[in-house]
Amino acid sequence: MAEAISDQHVAVVLRVFIRRCDPMLVRLRDDGEPVEVDETEEGVDRSILDKVKSVVASIKRPGMKGWGQLPIDERVDWWISRVGRFTSLLASVTGLAGVWGDRLPLQDMLGSASQGLLLCAIASERGVDDIGVKVRLLGSVLFDRDIDPVVARGKGDAVADEEMVAKMTEGDEPLEEVEEPPKGRKYKLKAGFKWLWRQARILLSITGELEKRPQGRFYHKALGMLPIFGMAGDYLGERSALKRAAKRGSKWLTQQGVQ
Repeated sequence: MAEAISDQHVAVVLRVFIRRCDPMLVRLRDDGEPVEVDETEEGVDRSILDKVKSVVASIKRPGMKGWGQLPIDERVDWWISRVGRFTSLLASVTGLAGVWGDRLPLQDMLGSASQGLLLCAIASERGVDDIGVKVRLLGSVLFDRDIDPVVARGKGDAVADEEMVAKMTEGDEPLEEVEEPPKGRKYKLKAGFKWLWRQARILLSITGELEKRPQGRFYHKALGMLPIFGMAGDYLGERSALKRAAKRGSKWLTQQGVQ
């Protein structure tokens, strides 16, 4: 029987995940589309890419006049669309997961990473900077865990957390570092996918927990199994799951007294 996963184990993984989300959230919020699409790149599904590109130009973002005065629900809806479109764009890249993409539950991995990114954004919109609160938020919504605040916050040693996660993934294919582009420059499409893939691999070290995340409706899964409509079913299912994650996250924060 597999050893039970402790809250301490979950907390350290989530701290690493959250810290690595912060720079991407800044880009999603402030830099327009953070991924630069090179039309000559191979391994890109154009059918997805073209659909996503058609809506990117119309996306509004924080920083516009009056953003802070918008109701929180409207700002959360913006982030649902933002994260959903961003991760759909990255999903247009095929084959970059390598052999691990064939062995692992790819949709659950990328879906969990997307939901985690969204929850970090929602927490920031509500003024939450405490990493312990964010760890407890993600632990509750993604893994149905009530993590003790002291355990969630840890000792504040980011280097030690990174080293611990590295030990947890020993024996696996090494987690590839993705260099953040200089300020004013964007990720290449494949580099953006590698960033999301790395985040997903971090979460996978919490073995057996990913299936607990919010899921789409049953009919999205059924649609996703059909050859012609599979891609649409998967997209709609993950978007529905993002909405569920956002709803649960907002409810949890309200219960903690965060407005």
